[in-house]
Amino acid sequence: MLNKPEMYWNNVLFADESKINIFGSDRRIMVWRRKNEELNPKNLVGTVKYGGALVWGCMSASGLGNLVFIDGIMNHALYLNILRDNLKLSAQNLGIGNNFVFHQDNDPKHTSLNVRLCCLYNWPQNLKTPPQSPDLNPIEHIWRELE
Repeated sequence: MLNKPEMYWNNVLFADESKINIFGSDRRIMVWRRKNEELNPKNLVGTVKYGGALVWGCMSASGLGNLVFIDGIMNHALYLNILRDNLKLSAQNLGIGNNFVFHQDNDPKHTSLNVRLCCLYNWPQNLKTPPQSPDLNPIEHIWRELE
């Protein structure tokens, strides 16, 4: 992956989805205390079951593509519809045309048979990444800023 020429990266379209929380984070928060010691209220964080949105987006070296707000649970069928409706349009709007290289992570929705076949047929140039490597997708940095 690292031995690609700089011009190669101008045609890569990175895509991913993320949950954006309005109130805090879904991440686990740890508080240390001594055995039999009460929890200090100043260290407690309330929880909110609602107040977030699931979004899908894409980007390239030339900017941000479509942003899709997802209503419901994301599965491979919904993901496939999002790709069909937004990927090519985003590539055209970003000026990278139809010969872009598509990059997505190894989420099970992204690697399902239907999604892999659709990608192979519609966007045959795919950038492969190793498992458990979210840091290789620059769109993760955008999600982190929104969280």
